[in-house]
Formats: sequence, structure tokens, C-alpha cells
Amino acid sequence: MEICCKFIRALLCYLPIIFITLGGAMASHKVYPSYPSNSTVKVKQVYRTSYHFQPKKHWINDPNAPMYYKGYYHFFCQYNPKGAVWGNIVWAHSVSTDMINWKWLKPALTPSKWFDKYGCWSGSATILPGDKPVILYTGVIKENPEPGYQVQNYAIPTNYSDPYLQNWVKPNINNPILNPTQENVSSFRDPSTAWFINGYWKMLVGSRHNDRGIAYMYKSKDFVKWTRAKHPFHDKPGTGMWECPDFYPLSSPGVRNGLETYTLGKDHTKYVFKVSLDETRYDYYTIGEYDVVNERYHPDNITVDGWAGLRYDYGNLYASKTFFDPVKKRRILWGWCNESSTTEEDIAKGWAGIELIPRMVWLDPSGKQLLQWPIHELETLRGQKKNIRNVKLNKGDSMEIKGITAAQVDVDVSFTFSSLSKAEAYDRKWDKFPREDLAKDICGIKGATAQGGLGPFGILALASKNLEEYTPVFFRVFKTHVKTYKVLMCSDATLSSTNMNEYKPSFGGFVDVDLADKRLSLRSLIDHSVVESFGEGGKTVITSRVYPKLAVAGDAHLHVFNNGTETIVVEKLHAWSMKRALMN
Repeated sequence: MEICCKFIRALLCYLPIIFITLGGAMASHKVYPSYPSNSTVKVKQVYRTSYHFQPKKHWINDPNAPMYYKGYYHFFCQYNPKGAVWGNIVWAHSVSTDMINWKWLKPALTPSKWFDKYGCWSGSATILPGDKPVILYTGVIKENPEPGYQVQNYAIPTNYSDPYLQNWVKPNINNPILNPTQENVSSFRDPSTAWFINGYWKMLVGSRHNDRGIAYMYKSKDFVKWTRAKHPFHDKPGTGMWECPDFYPLSSPGVRNGLETYTLGKDHTKYVFKVSLDETRYDYYTIGEYDVVNERYHPDNITVDGWAGLRYDYGNLYASKTFFDPVKKRRILWGWCNESSTTEEDIAKGWAGIELIPRMVWLDPSGKQLLQWPIHELETLRGQKKNIRNVKLNKGDSMEIKGITAAQVDVDVSFTFSSLSKAEAYDRKWDKFPREDLAKDICGIKGATAQGGLGPFGILALASKNLEEYTPVFFRVFKTHVKTYKVLMCSDATLSSTNMNEYKPSFGGFVDVDLADKRLSLRSLIDHSVVESFGEGGKTVITSRVYPKLAVAGDAHLHVFNNGTETIVVEKLHAWSMKRALMN
């Protein structure tokens, strides 16, 4: 670790030079040249969330470098301070004591140097020995080839004693720390959090070669001079560009405590490797082993490595980033949720993009997948509560949950049933569907209005009074030809709005669950234009963006329903009206 200390001392020596060279104009990297920047647009509130993270106006996307430092959680994200479309990207910066209520600070990074003239793109934070944070990020130095010529840079705080870390500098010395040599210059981005092992710091950068997705590993003794490992850390043909790679260790199956990133390669058997696939716009992960000697990652044989693999979220989540919370010893996942409205509508409302509720992630007791659950701090926003127990729902029944603010609610429900005998037969013709879209396609065919045997049953979120609009989140159970059961979870935005201009997909994922106790649980976080749902304790998560015209604010309703021949019992339901989070 003496090497790391030398690095810190060296950085501190650079500071006088840095202050002299901080000048420079912010450059723009615009994808929508026909849409002018507009920082004075009047923001429309109708679809704005109340307890999800979002700025007062304009565009946000990827979460960057979440970390904990001197009593505060820090959150950075990609932000356009000039409008509601992608472009003019800077690093927005906020601090919080609970990851729910936030104080906005000035941007941490803006384009100001030759090595980030056309954009400060995504990256990560690493806490070096001595409690010294460093940001690694992608800088764009030329606009061509599209989407830009990319290099990797670093930034450090000007004052380590400031718990808000309000000022960051990008040293002229040693930046960029990585220039592409053999890498694809326009597909070389999103450096990961670094870890230290066997005398070297290691980090990953996402890339591609033709249609092969690649995560390159780089190593350094001093965190300044980096060299590429002999082989890619991991790669896969047919997957396209790998964005926002993330790699972290797991505790034993079923243990909720997380592990520090710096423990990578130190007596742990299982790891998560995650990438965001540019071609599909989903986040995929595998569970596997880290070969420290050969500097390679190997997914377990039970894990599909590709488009049909495990996802953090089977709906609207992208460019996720995790970090270790040293206070509560947990691994936290942040994910960006973009809009499903049109670009013109986003510009008219003056904002676009939210961040989903931070989630705890840990290894399922089976060891086959992750579990995810909203951080418990969210519960501090719970207000008026509604409880329901042991209510039967026969075929075609729907019951409204009254006494709560249905447009801004946290609902947690447990369903039970007495028999599996009425489960529908799984149609083997469905196996001809693309494997990566199988659950989604079945949800499109077997929606909430299609009567079944065991299901569909679940909730109708953001429903209008006469059900002209609603977003059903539901389960459906199928019996296969080998006498096993498939549990399908759907979040169907098809009927969410009478506005025909919106993207209203039916999302779906299978739930790997033992039905021996004949029970399924569902928790949904409903917040005006987002429905974030966790099936069976977080085994399957699906997020939908919706924009109802009728089911808005006080005109929104919430129901539980059953449209299957098997009677369903709402064993217990808890619903809380949610207070507004502070976003100052």
C-alpha cells in the first residue's frame, strides 16, 4: 500500500499546477442538433415522481461513482444542464444521509480540458488507502468517429476534508491515463471501480470488436500508469458493445451482507460480472469465478452468458452501477430508468429520466441468481397505511384498495391458492420464440385480460375510475409437459394510457420459485409515471414507465384482481401512501 500513498502525495503536489490550468469553455456533444438547448423551459409536474431521484428539470442518464464519504452518500449521474435530451453531458452531484432525500450540489465534472472537450462520460469511484476518493471517467476528445473518440481520465477532490467533495480537479499530468491503442476508439468507455490485488490495481473498461462484446482489464502499481492485461477479462461474440461493466464479490448464498470491492480475489468463490448491452438496452449479469492467476472471469455453467441471460430488471433499467456501503455492510445497486414518452413530449415537459430506488443485492440461497430489494430507508416515507387480510378473489374479481394515494404508493401483497391443478398447459410452440424475449412475448400473448387457470392475478396500478387505463402487474402459472411449473411475472403497459404516441410494452420475466407452499408475493413502488415491481422477494424485478391521461394524481386507483379459474386469496396486503422525498 506504500505505492498508493506515494500516488496520493504525488497528486497533492500537482494541485498548484491544476489550479492554474482550470480555465476552459464547456463543449457540447449533441445527439439532437435540431432541438435547441433550453434551460428556461417551464417544467410540467404531471408525471414527475415524488420519491424517486430526479433533478428539477432537464435530462439525466447513467448513475456514476456512487460512494460513501465522511458521513454522506455521494451520487453522481450523467446530466444535461441545458435541456431534456441527451447532450452537453456533465457529472451532476448530490449528497444524502439516507439515499432517499438529496441535496443537489454543483456539477462535479464538466468538459474543460482537451482530454474531455466533447464530454465527461460515465465512470466510477475508487476509495484509495487513507480515505482518498478518485474518479475514473471516460473523456471524449473528438466528435468523430461517432459517437466520439474516447479516452480514460481521472479526477480528484481539491479538499479531502470537505465531506461534500464540492470541488474536483482533472490533473493535466498523466491525463488521459488510458489512450486506445488496439482498442476500438469509438467503443472504449465506462471504467469500473478498481480493486487491489497482488501488488496491482485492476480496473475494467467496456468495448467491442465487431459484434464481440469485450471487457478489457488494465493494471497499475501507482494508479496513474496503466497497462492492458494479456487477454480480455471476459468477452462474448454476438453481444455487441459492452457498456458500464461492473464486477464485485458475493457473500455466501443467502447472506445479505455485501463485500468491499477491494476484497476481489481474496478467498471468495463467487462473483458477479455485469454489462449493459448497447444493442438491447438491458443490463445482464452472470455469476462465476475469478481466475486471479490468468486474470480472467469464468461464468458458471448454469448461467446463460448473453442476451438470454439473467437481468437485474426485465423492464426499464439500464447502465446500472453498484457500490459497497461501508456503514451498513451491504451492496447497493443504482439503475437509470429512461422515458417511454416521445422526445417531443420530453422537451415539452422539461425533463427526462429518473434513477430507480437504490436496491440491496445479495446471492439467493440457491446460488443461482441475485435477490434485490429496495433499501429500507425508503420506508421512512411511508404514511397512511391500509391493511387487508384473507380476501378471496374468484374468477373475474377486482377489488379496489381505498384510503391511500394510489398514484404515490408502496404496496406489498402475498397471494395464496389451494391447488396447482388448474395451471394452464405451457405451449411448447412458445419455445420457438427468441429465448431472450420468451417471457416478454408470452406476457404479450397472455395478458391480464386473457382468462386463465392459475392466474393471471396481481394488481392494477394507476387505474382510471372506469378502467379505461391501468397497468397490471401479475403472475401466471403454467404446467410443463414434464410435470413441472413455470411462474411468469408480467408488467404490462399496453393499456396504461389512452395516449397512442407512447411506447407501451408488455415486459415479462420468469420467477424461479418452489410452489410447494402455494404462495407468491409482489411488492410494487408506484410513483406517478413509474411502476417498479419485485416478485417473490426480489427474485424477478420489472420496471415500467407509464403516462396515463385519466389515472393522474387523485384520479388514480389501485386494485387487486384475479382472472383465473383458481380462486386466489389475498392473504395479506399492506399499502402505504408515500410522502415526497426531499430533492433540494
